[in-house]
Amino acid sequence: MKHIIVTGCAGFIGSSLVDRLLSIGHRVTGVDNLSTGQYRFLGNALTNPNFKFFHLDLLDLAGLKSAFKLGEVVFHFAANADVRFGTDYPGRDLEQNTIATYNVLEAMRVNNIKKIVFSSTGSVYGEAKVIPTPENAGFPIQTSLYGASKAAGEGLIAAYCEGFGFQSWIFRFVSILGERYTHGHVFDFYRQLKLDSNKLTVLGNGRQRKSYLYVQDCIDAILIAMEKSEDKVNIFNLGVDAYCEVVDSVRWICENLCVQPKLEYTGGERGWVGDNPFIYLDTQRIRSLGWRPQHTIQEGIIKTVQFLKANEWVLESRD
Repeated sequence: MKHIIVTGCAGFIGSSLVDRLLSIGHRVTGVDNLSTGQYRFLGNALTNPNFKFFHLDLLDLAGLKSAFKLGEVVFHFAANADVRFGTDYPGRDLEQNTIATYNVLEAMRVNNIKKIVFSSTGSVYGEAKVIPTPENAGFPIQTSLYGASKAAGEGLIAAYCEGFGFQSWIFRFVSILGERYTHGHVFDFYRQLKLDSNKLTVLGNGRQRKSYLYVQDCIDAILIAMEKSEDKVNIFNLGVDAYCEVVDSVRWICENLCVQPKLEYTGGERGWVGDNPFIYLDTQRIRSLGWRPQHTIQEGIIKTVQFLKANEWVLESRD
């Protein structure tokens, strides 16, 4: 048994990770400010004697130093993940992603915790020149504040590994789908169709090409990478060996909901400022460790729709 700290523990991926870690016998301390995380997602964890929850903002460095006592590994999954609104609130990504990551690293240093797992993003590649994009692709000009803040977080982590003897596992995700999903295109489309099943507004021209990964496959990959990779800084792309167009996703969602809305496109190849029209990551590195995703993009989208059908309370939680 290890004592593991999970930031963003009430979020989509974080809460799923907490449940998995508890199920395999670890002791878990969860930290979340509940700004977007859902306390209800911790329902199972809160009944487990090996789980402790801190309602805490990562900008509270003193609070973090206290919460991290006796920890052995930190899974840093807390972040502002809504890429679209970066230019509306330009300080949000800096504070919640970059400064928060610095605070996590400082709380680790004070408590002599040497191992960190970081949820980064494929957005750090900007509009990559190499598709599928490998981990050693050169960083281009950043196109979103979210991607820039995550790239800065990666840099801080690598510097702490060099300066203070930390070890890190950095995961550059495609978009993650599945149970407890509360933001992103499937959520937005479902909520629109719930209000009016006769029309659906699609940001961009619908031809954006994206890759997605089911949340449990994501967690499988993370745990395998931690077990089998031992470098000072371990960087992995996570995704499936495929992509789809947004219109494909729309079709699968509508077929599952048995609706035929009129589609209205906002025009242009991008849905918002910083939206990369083609995201497809090379995942040979994680596959070389024996990992394979168990679900296709279509299966992940359908599982997400089924979750939203059964848990429509999450629609109101984001108003």
